[in-house]
Amino acid sequence: MAQGTPGKQCGLAATGVYQPSLRSPWLAAIVAKRQSKRLTENEYKNLQKRYRNILTRGAKQLPPIPPRQNGKRGRVAKSDAHNLWERLKKHETAVLLFARLSYVPFTNNRAERDLRMSKVKQKVSGCFRTRKHAEAYCRISSYLQTMANQGYNPLVAIQMAFSGQLYADRGE
Repeated sequence: MAQGTPGKQCGLAATGVYQPSLRSPWLAAIVAKRQSKRLTENEYKNLQKRYRNILTRGAKQLPPIPPRQNGKRGRVAKSDAHNLWERLKKHETAVLLFARLSYVPFTNNRAERDLRMSKVKQKVSGCFRTRKHAEAYCRISSYLQTMANQGYNPLVAIQMAFSGQLYADRGE
């Protein structure tokens, strides 16, 4: 759903143009079986070509930009769909980076989850008193998140840190 337009989808989403084209389950299955977990150069070029084709078709679906009114200064407001289309076009290499580099995740959900607790802390307490305290908070929360991602209980991770054993051998 487009932000600011309840119940109405914007440009690319409304047409469904983008949905089936970039999702190729058969290609994903083939790539997953490869040792390198990467697209070949030819497959990447095909993906890039389809992406640009989708953007071209999406551009035809965009609502028109209203003309500038006489006496008004500044930029003319564009729709959310138009702004999204411009960002997708401008940042094509960043959007498709997951297809070129296997270690780049498809979504940024994990990064958003990692930042969420620090934003909650910031909202609750207002701010950190000093840079030193902010850095200490970040260091501790980063350690706890890393240990949680490795399957450790946070209390066990804290006990390990106090005992001088920051990372333990899992015995695997």
